[in-house]
Amino acid sequence: MRIVFMGTPDFSVPTFEALLQAGHQIVACYTKAPRPAGRGQQEKKSPVHMAAEAAGIPVFTPKSLKGAKEQELFVSHGADVAVVVAYGLILPKPVLDAPVHNCLNLHGSRLPRWRGAAPIQRAIMAGDRQSAVQVMAMEEGLDTGPIALSADIEIDGQMNAGELHDEMMTRGAALMVQALDQLENGELVFTPQSEQGATYASKILKSETRIDWRRSANEVHDLVRGLSPFPGAWCLVEVKGKPVRLKILRTELAEDAGGTMAPGPAGQIIDDNFTIACGSGALRILQLQRAGKGVMSTEAFLLGAGSLHGQILESG
Repeated sequence: MRIVFMGTPDFSVPTFEALLQAGHQIVACYTKAPRPAGRGQQEKKSPVHMAAEAAGIPVFTPKSLKGAKEQELFVSHGADVAVVVAYGLILPKPVLDAPVHNCLNLHGSRLPRWRGAAPIQRAIMAGDRQSAVQVMAMEEGLDTGPIALSADIEIDGQMNAGELHDEMMTRGAALMVQALDQLENGELVFTPQSEQGATYASKILKSETRIDWRRSANEVHDLVRGLSPFPGAWCLVEVKGKPVRLKILRTELAEDAGGTMAPGPAGQIIDDNFTIACGSGALRILQLQRAGKGVMSTEAFLLGAGSLHGQILESG
């Protein structure tokens, strides 16, 4: 099929490559424009941009698709279908309607739960134990279109956002190829979404990333998982008389032999293993990262930091 592919981050690349490997013709690739990055602030192309250039496919980076010229150019590609995977720009109705079979989107949640920008992070932060990656038809509403195919994904108590991202990225690529095979054969069936249970996955705010130790250990554990590896939940710890910002990347719920933790004020480090009392329960830090440093185990961090036992951490 003649495809216009629209995507930007690493999440999009496996689907792009899978479509090419399946023999489809990607006639144009749309992605976000290069942005300044790194210390030198040199413009950096998106992962999809680089993949498309490597495959010899024309790349388009409009700042918006709302203008008549941009829409006329999009129509001129003569696409059978547009495949959209984490593109990052709003598609107006003339763009949605331009391909023969409209636009198919790969979405990382079990819709209608977690419509919007950050479904992977929000699912884990909320303590969800199941999600899905889905192929849906796009319409003007935000992730409100009918569902074609879905692959369920279990979220265990230790899976973080990066791991769920990678699982969805891989399974989603195969699912989109399956959807286009069925579409080409006239076998793809769409089921309207229910509005019951709809939730919105808003972008992650900086104000959400600082850990509030007054919350339950379960809630803090889910926050850490949902923000790991990026942007990362964080706290301030005093090390040798100086405040140090730590990004907390992996934790586990802490229990003693009797199944309950010794009481302590929220935020207090209650042992020499970096176990922290929360509003209820306690949490043991397993993996962390100091600003400007690499990821390290708690054991490695404590070798340099010394004992932190008894310190009370401020809540966000």
